[in-house]
Amino acid sequence: MGNSLDRRQVLNTSVGAATALGLGGAMLTAAPNAAAAAAAGDESDAMLERFAEAFSYQRQRSPILHTPAEHDLDYEDITFPARDGVALEGWWIPAPRSDKLIIANHPMGFSRSGIPAHLEPWHSVWAPSGNGFEVDLTPDYKILHDAGYNVLTYDMRNSGHSGDANGTISSSGIFEARDVVGSLDYVRGRSDTRRMTIGLFSRCMGGSSTFAAMTQFPEEFHDVRCLVSPQPVTARIILQRRLTAMGIAEERIDDLDRLITLRTSIGLDRRSPQEWARNVRVPTFLYGVRDDVLTDPSDVQTMYDNIPVRQKRLQWITGTTRRWDGYLEFQRNPEPMLDWFGTYMG
Repeated sequence: MGNSLDRRQVLNTSVGAATALGLGGAMLTAAPNAAAAAAAGDESDAMLERFAEAFSYQRQRSPILHTPAEHDLDYEDITFPARDGVALEGWWIPAPRSDKLIIANHPMGFSRSGIPAHLEPWHSVWAPSGNGFEVDLTPDYKILHDAGYNVLTYDMRNSGHSGDANGTISSSGIFEARDVVGSLDYVRGRSDTRRMTIGLFSRCMGGSSTFAAMTQFPEEFHDVRCLVSPQPVTARIILQRRLTAMGIAEERIDDLDRLITLRTSIGLDRRSPQEWARNVRVPTFLYGVRDDVLTDPSDVQTMYDNIPVRQKRLQWITGTTRRWDGYLEFQRNPEPMLDWFGTYMG
């Protein structure tokens, strides 16, 4: 379940704040005794302030350390606007003679190439939850290409090489939905892609953002054939789990909510992929790590239950508590996802 850290040690650095927040996932055990209750209360207040700061702003970008060329893939560097004009950067990876296209985005804190959690400062953030190793997403694009799909993948706003937007705040999908729609606008505007059959591979926050886009811009998904989405996540659930793990009273989630709202003007109740899932109208395959230490399986389960289409599937990954294993599942066991794309894009 992760390593134990001293609360004061965690408070001493901004990286520690992200770790405590649950972006790193440390399992802390420092329940104060009665004599230290007042000091612990002050410490918890300071921790909540750091929580709110770390969660509210995307200030530590993951670099793009890998390219499709490492897998002998031809590709084109591309740029296109989100629906609100934010400049997004990405790769176009063609599959000759194919008329099928997968659009892929990425989790929060990642770039289109992944996250270097084997390196600092990312390692200190993620290692306490067992996720202190690299996730390279570029093999995903090789698998898709070799299966006969053109691939468009891009950095979402405030990530990778894409532009700063909205004061660099993270909105858990509300603003990022405009990036999802921008990618659809782009492929519909290119002469060589406008008639292609489209599927979506939307990871984590990218999945939540896709749900949000389907809520805000339902008309833009009329020709999208299907969606595969590993590990979409609800902000309130992941934050509440972290507070509990640190020995901070569960009801203080309301205080954290207020602090996040003061920074971003977006409270946790508005960040609701469970509700947005009610607006999904395409065949959808969700999967994730059942015993993920950073969240709770009821979150993805509720999203799945709320999706109002008959063509849906939920697959759990067992035998691990590491969230990163969910992002690597496609490389290790691609057949179920490729079968989904093949069934609905064939």
